Amino acid sequence: MKILIIEDDADMIDNISQSLQEQDYRVEVAHNYFEAIDKVVMYTYNCILLDLTLPDGDGLDVLQEIKKQE
Repeated sequence: MKILIIEDDADMIDNISQSLQEQDYRVEVAHNYFEAIDKVVMYTYNCILLDLTLPDGDGLDVLQEIKKQE
Protein backbone atom coordinates (compact mmCIF):
# COMPACT_ATOMS: atom_id res chain seq x y z
CA MET A 1 0.00 0.00 0.00
CA LYS A 2 1.28 3.44 -0.95
CA ILE A 3 0.54 6.26 1.50
CA LEU A 4 1.05 10.00 1.12
CA ILE A 5 1.53 12.06 4.27
CA ILE A 6 0.78 15.76 3.78
CA GLU A 7 2.11 17.43 6.91
CA ASP A 8 4.37 20.37 7.76
CA ASP A 9 5.45 19.26 11.26
CA ALA A 10 8.75 17.36 10.88
CA ASP A 11 8.42 15.43 14.14
CA MET A 12 4.94 14.25 13.27
CA ILE A 13 6.11 13.20 9.80
CA ASP A 14 8.95 11.18 11.31
CA ASN A 15 6.70 9.44 13.83
CA ILE A 16 3.94 8.58 11.38
CA SER A 17 6.20 7.52 8.52
CA GLN A 18 8.40 5.39 10.77
CA SER A 19 5.38 3.59 12.21
CA LEU A 20 3.91 2.96 8.78
CA GLN A 21 7.20 1.78 7.29
CA GLU A 22 7.61 -0.70 10.12
CA GLN A 23 4.30 -2.18 8.94
CA ASP A 24 5.72 -2.47 5.38
CA TYR A 25 3.79 0.45 3.89
CA ARG A 26 5.40 2.59 1.20
CA VAL A 27 5.36 6.17 2.42
CA GLU A 28 5.84 9.44 0.56
CA VAL A 29 5.75 12.89 2.14
CA ALA A 30 4.66 16.35 1.06
CA HIS A 31 5.69 19.15 3.42
CA ASN A 32 3.48 21.90 2.03
CA TYR A 33 0.52 22.70 -0.20
CA PHE A 34 2.47 22.92 -3.45
CA GLU A 35 4.34 19.64 -2.92
CA ALA A 36 1.02 18.00 -2.08
CA ILE A 37 -0.64 19.24 -5.25
CA ASP A 38 2.31 18.07 -7.38
CA LYS A 39 2.25 14.59 -5.87
CA VAL A 40 -1.53 14.21 -5.98
CA VAL A 41 -1.62 15.18 -9.66
CA MET A 42 1.33 12.97 -10.68
CA TYR A 43 0.88 9.80 -8.60
CA THR A 44 -1.79 7.45 -7.27
CA TYR A 45 -2.02 6.68 -3.55
CA ASN A 46 -4.05 4.12 -1.63
CA CYS A 47 -4.31 6.43 1.36
CA ILE A 48 -3.59 10.10 2.06
CA LEU A 49 -3.08 11.51 5.55
CA LEU A 50 -3.88 15.18 5.18
CA ASP A 51 -3.08 18.07 7.51
CA LEU A 52 -5.76 20.72 7.06
CA THR A 53 -3.55 23.62 8.19
CA LEU A 54 -0.59 23.86 5.85
CA PRO A 55 1.72 26.89 5.93
CA ASP A 56 1.17 27.90 2.30
CA GLY A 57 -2.35 26.71 1.61
CA ASP A 58 -5.41 24.99 2.93
CA GLY A 59 -5.59 21.21 3.20
CA LEU A 60 -9.22 21.37 2.10
CA ASP A 61 -8.04 22.85 -1.21
CA VAL A 62 -5.78 19.81 -1.62
CA LEU A 63 -8.83 17.63 -0.98
CA GLN A 64 -10.74 19.48 -3.71
CA GLU A 65 -7.88 18.81 -6.14
CA ILE A 66 -7.98 15.12 -5.26
CA LYS A 67 -11.70 15.06 -6.03
CA LYS A 68 -11.06 16.70 -9.42
CA GLN A 69 -8.49 14.03 -10.30
CA GLU A 70 -11.00 11.23 -9.89
